[in-house]
Amino acid sequence: MFTVIFENNHFIIIDKQPGIGFHNDNQESGIFTQLKEHLRIDLLYPVHRLDKATSGLLIFAKDKETAAELGKLFETKQIDKFYLAISAKRPAKKQGTIKGDMSRSRRGSWKLNMSFKSPAITQFFSYPIQSGVRLYLIRPITGKTHQIRVALKSIGAPICGDPIYSSDSKKYDRTYLHAFALHFSLKGKKYDFKCIPTYGVLFLGAEFHQALSNLPDLMTIKWPRV
Repeated sequence: MFTVIFENNHFIIIDKQPGIGFHNDNQESGIFTQLKEHLRIDLLYPVHRLDKATSGLLIFAKDKETAAELGKLFETKQIDKFYLAISAKRPAKKQGTIKGDMSRSRRGSWKLNMSFKSPAITQFFSYPIQSGVRLYLIRPITGKTHQIRVALKSIGAPICGDPIYSSDSKKYDRTYLHAFALHFSLKGKKYDFKCIPTYGVLFLGAEFHQALSNLPDLMTIKWPRV
């Protein structure tokens, strides 16, 4: 249900499969329990989370000091996170920044508002994959619940397979959102991780991989203004 991408004495990074919750759910072990059992340790410290539907890179600290350091990096936006998504809808704009407060809506969903008291901020570029399908490269500046899913919905491009925000989710074999890359410095050392998605028909197609190979360098790309 996961693959270990990197491990040292301070933290471990895994590639989480889609469809696995963070915590235990009824009879199913969550990714946190599964990883502790895999490592055969009792103490592990989560520093961020992914939605059950989202696959990709997750960091866990092995000690309190590292957990506090990573938590501070996330809090001060010193960890760059990049996501990949696929939508079958043409967006209102092909690139830009999506910004606004988020509030609870119906049936566990969230919505984007026009106010800016504590806004969710999401930058994105979109690229054609094939007729009617686009790849989104996404950089969330903040870390709100369902932020990316709500952001793409707000520009008329809900993520393929999203059971909450897309009306045609049953056409797809998964929710096409993946935590693709992480860049940060910790204890005086720089870390850069990338993880190409390995689950989902659209993520495995030649068209997707061609579009992925054409993406600009993540750290030198000129992102839209916040």
